[in-house]
Amino acid sequence: MKEKKLQVEYKSVDLLIPYVNNARTHSDSQILQISASIKEFGFNSPILLDGDNGIIAGHGRLMGAKKLGMKEVPCVELSHLTETQKKAYILADNKLALNAGWDDALLANELEALKALDFDLSLAGFDEDELKSLTAGGENEELTAKNCSGNLSGKFMIPPFSVLNAREGWWQDRKRAWLAIGIKSEVGRDAATGGSKMVARYVDGKRQTGLIVESDTSVFDPVLCEVAYRWFSPVNGLVLDPFAGGSVRGIVAAKLGRKYIGHELRKEQVEANREQAANIISESGAASWVIGDSRNIHNTCKDVQADFIFSCPPYADLEVYSDNPEDLSTLDYAEFKKAYFEIIAKTCGLLKHDRFACFVVGEVRDKKGNYYNFVGDTIEAFRTAGLEFYNEAILVTAIGSLPLRAGKTFSASRKIGKTHQNILVFVKGDGKKAADACGVVEVDESMFEGIESAD
Repeated sequence: MKEKKLQVEYKSVDLLIPYVNNARTHSDSQILQISASIKEFGFNSPILLDGDNGIIAGHGRLMGAKKLGMKEVPCVELSHLTETQKKAYILADNKLALNAGWDDALLANELEALKALDFDLSLAGFDEDELKSLTAGGENEELTAKNCSGNLSGKFMIPPFSVLNAREGWWQDRKRAWLAIGIKSEVGRDAATGGSKMVARYVDGKRQTGLIVESDTSVFDPVLCEVAYRWFSPVNGLVLDPFAGGSVRGIVAAKLGRKYIGHELRKEQVEANREQAANIISESGAASWVIGDSRNIHNTCKDVQADFIFSCPPYADLEVYSDNPEDLSTLDYAEFKKAYFEIIAKTCGLLKHDRFACFVVGEVRDKKGNYYNFVGDTIEAFRTAGLEFYNEAILVTAIGSLPLRAGKTFSASRKIGKTHQNILVFVKGDGKKAADACGVVEVDESMFEGIESAD
């Protein structure tokens, strides 16, 4: 019998018909894993159809694609199968894969190799208990977590230590849960650059700006937002953000019962943020964005009395977000610093007394490869504005492709690859009174119930 040549074609998810007698089940957590896998690796396994848009294999992949908001997915028609063969293949496709085993030693070696590269092992489909049993140090780590930080985690979401690790499995799981509600912070970032972002680099001492694809655009971590809001702002309080950027900080604030006002220069970004908020937030006006230069925030938000200032400012000219001359990322560092101090002073003038402010920042190199001391300048700017430097923490971030880049750059220049950001907390007035104003830290583990199963 001549083998039929199969072809892949993209079809609308709305046209695909699940098999009514599908015996294979998919839990909410597995669908989240599938969604995360598709986002990380791409949709690499087509959905198999019966010749009439009926699904033979790929029900879980379809649910994962829908959760990501995909409109089309790759499909392969198996119209050459008889009705009996189709029924049998639906079972065989799932069962044959389950019949395979693992070489535990080789599997552990592969997982350890990925772990050394700081790859999120949950994307490989293993749950936390499986990973603990397969990777080194699992038992000791479990005992440490139970004996040392369990009570603190239950009380404060995570232990209030000066190192926060965004690489941990639970952190990545919670991040995926936040993104699953529909947050797409990257939307709006490409409006000014046609699907790309501009990055400044120095070549032979001269500043050059080039475009890279939008998939590399940084997205603010929603779990860090959640931690900052729960720790340093009161429920029903108002969060003021002078460098709003994408939608994450506003949507997370609203979902946690805070009000949010974000100040953003680009109209396209604000429109994208407002559209997302309308689709995700039930309370109208809980998150709002003001269009304009933050150097005018004292006028555009003159009636605001904020309970918390929270932002991630542009890292000087590391990323150039637009060609608007009012955009701080287009300025040289001396001009940037002057405007930065001005914005922080005016924003802090809108903060209530006995309240906290928090900026997430990282160091930036100049054209000679030396650091500007952006973290130190941020601290100085808040102190100049009348606030005290109250807390500092390090956010350990995912390494991603850094191992591939670090070897070359370190050999050539001895520059160490950066895998963290600085979380700087300031207080206006008295720290104890500010803490009292925040109230008890509330940790709601049920907030994602019903969201995870939604398509």
